[in-house]
Amino acid sequence: MSGDLVWAIIKNNNSFLVKRPGVQFSAEKNNLLNLNTYKYSGLANAKTAAIQPAARGVRVTLTKAKNAQTPAKATHSVVIAKTRRQTAKSVANLIARSKYRPDLRAAALARASAIISSKQAKKEKTLRPAKGLRAQKAAAKQA
Repeated sequence: MSGDLVWAIIKNNNSFLVKRPGVQFSAEKNNLLNLNTYKYSGLANAKTAAIQPAARGVRVTLTKAKNAQTPAKATHSVVIAKTRRQTAKSVANLIARSKYRPDLRAAALARASAIISSKQAKKEKTLRPAKGLRAQKAAAKQA
């Protein structure tokens, strides 16, 4: 079935659709921005990309258009466990430079960057010792 026909059928009613005032989201696995649009739809397009967190790094899953009828062979998954810049370059190479789906490059990089940021531990703020006359007086009162 063509992607346009599939999109015409599922765009207003499917199990992944999340309707909010003024905007519609989609909870599909292969939807990089989670927007209910044809461009990002993982159900209507033959070639899709999904970026998910892995134990170390991010997992990039690409759907092969050739093997659409055989779901077990239809996906190719790669785990990228590198630094932030190297991960971004690898994701860009997989998505855009290999001419897979160049229009999804920015969304894929944003999703990969967000996943990497969410995995980093937060730094604890170290308070500088207060200095100055008022600070010394306040410290003297506290002690």
